[in-house]
Amino acid sequence: MHYFSTNRKSPLVGFEAAVLRGQAEDKGLYFPEQIPPLSDDLISSLAAKSNDEIAFQVIRPYVDGEIPDETLFDICRETVDFPFPLVEVSLGVYSLELFHGPTLAFKDVGARFMSRCLRYFSKDKSSKTIVIVATSGDTGGAVASGFHGIDGIEVVILYPKGKVSRVQELQLTTLGENVTALEVRGTFDDCQALAKRALADEELQKTVFITSANSINIARWLPQQFYYFFALKQGHGEPPVFCVPSGNFGNIAAGLLANRSGLPASSFIAACNANDAVPRFLASGELRPTPAVSTLSNAMDVGDPSNLVRVLELFGRDIGKAKEMLSAVSVSDEKTADTMRSVYRETGYVLDPHGAVAFRALSDYLEKHRGKKGIFLETAHPIKFDSVERIVGTFGDVPAEVATLESRTKHSTEIEPDYHTVKEILLSKV
Repeated sequence: MHYFSTNRKSPLVGFEAAVLRGQAEDKGLYFPEQIPPLSDDLISSLAAKSNDEIAFQVIRPYVDGEIPDETLFDICRETVDFPFPLVEVSLGVYSLELFHGPTLAFKDVGARFMSRCLRYFSKDKSSKTIVIVATSGDTGGAVASGFHGIDGIEVVILYPKGKVSRVQELQLTTLGENVTALEVRGTFDDCQALAKRALADEELQKTVFITSANSINIARWLPQQFYYFFALKQGHGEPPVFCVPSGNFGNIAAGLLANRSGLPASSFIAACNANDAVPRFLASGELRPTPAVSTLSNAMDVGDPSNLVRVLELFGRDIGKAKEMLSAVSVSDEKTADTMRSVYRETGYVLDPHGAVAFRALSDYLEKHRGKKGIFLETAHPIKFDSVERIVGTFGDVPAEVATLESRTKHSTEIEPDYHTVKEILLSKV
């Protein structure tokens, strides 16, 4: 398997090179040269297979022997060693709960897979690998947990000051050791721009080996396909509509990739908040990124989604073909909060703000498409968002591991969104 840059100005690379580089030299994102078709046996026997085996079979063609099968299977087993329950919230509307991992968010899957791939690829290196990641909320905690304590790897996390929740901040700032948290006085887009600039800095790359752990890295992006298969494994009947709370669009791009490989699905809905660049793009055909605005669903506060280019690659850059399978809607904070309250009142189910955006978008869609079944991705536990208790009155069942966070000390370095400051910090890790 080879990977090309979406900007098409860099040479083809294999899986290992794409993982280690993170971003192509021409600042494009790596994308598989071929989309491997899934075997009919895998789809027809999902219910009989373990999650380990499903993950291994899905990812194996993309790795293409660059990690031995036995090692790759172990990586997959460690990546998905927690439950992914499918819960019916209301008639025909199901929540795929992706928050039962170590940091209570869907990004545990990609972070755990990538950290273990990097551990394998770095085992014979004498120099350190620096992993840089920008986070709007959950990515930072998942990456910090996934890479914490791994020899030879330093992690630098950039997050927007005052724009992540209390639990999210504790998860990404309290581990220490090989994890450094940079608290940026700016937005997620500022953080992402700093990370991208570091990855494209040829002078820096001559001094330190640096890669990314955002969903721009294929080792973060590709394994997000897994849980769409886990959903079907538990589902019944016709192919469902998948509704995905969407910010940087890596998650829904992975679902669409799985669909192109053979995953049965009726359609996909990108549920966005007030950061509505993609809904406007699908409606007008013109992409106009805007500065990110703060919302209740803060992990989706992205004004210029990096992974949209991968979505378009899946459809040959033809927006008309994309619209045959993908729709996108924007849900306001007011509707998000109303949905959280009404769902809890009527069903007892506690939604986090991101899940609420997806539930609302899916419910509205199903009202117009009677007889279809829908699955929305509940991407993080409600406890991770301070607004939930204020809006609903409860966080629901609070996982025991949250209590341990309260006793930890926050360690972060507050900086302006200045690249030279970030560069100096990266160089100090050598």
